Amino acid sequence: MTTSPRIFGIAGWKNSGKTGLAVRLVEEFTRRGYHISTIKHAHHDFDIDKVGADSFRHREAGAHEVVIVSGTRYAIMHELRGAPEPSFEDILARIGPCDLVLIEGYKREPVPKIEARRQAANNREPLAPTDPHIRAIAADHAVTDTDLPVFDLDNTQAIADFIAEVTGLPTKV
Repeated sequence: MTTSPRIFGIAGWKNSGKTGLAVRLVEEFTRRGYHISTIKHAHHDFDIDKVGADSFRHREAGAHEVVIVSGTRYAIMHELRGAPEPSFEDILARIGPCDLVLIEGYKREPVPKIEARRQAANNREPLAPTDPHIRAIAADHAVTDTDLPVFDLDNTQAIADFIAEVTGLPTKV
């Protein structure tokens, strides 16, 4: 593991297959022995807390950060309370040591990424022609209008091999 991990993104429109691909890649890299972290960008309000829980009550009372800790995991909830969304770099700095950080969303960040495409996506406008950081496309249909490598969206092993190559992820023994 390294304190300055390799970073690779998965970009695409809503319903393009980003989350499914991210989950399969985490499983694949973990199976290969790597420590993987993920960052998921949401374009909507979300909450990981339950109304009435002690931690919820702490936040409602005005706590800036609430940390929940147990023997199996911990979570830090940080309330922005009107402050701007933190930058990608600020969030990345909070990630602990790992081998690879997979980013889902943040489609405009200047990090190497793969574009996920599905016929069922809400928007099927290609991102690759206007994003020089997209290194490949993973699709559930034929893609012929590109010089980039194209993978079947479900070919997780080949996509993982490609990400390992692009990021210089060392082979696990």
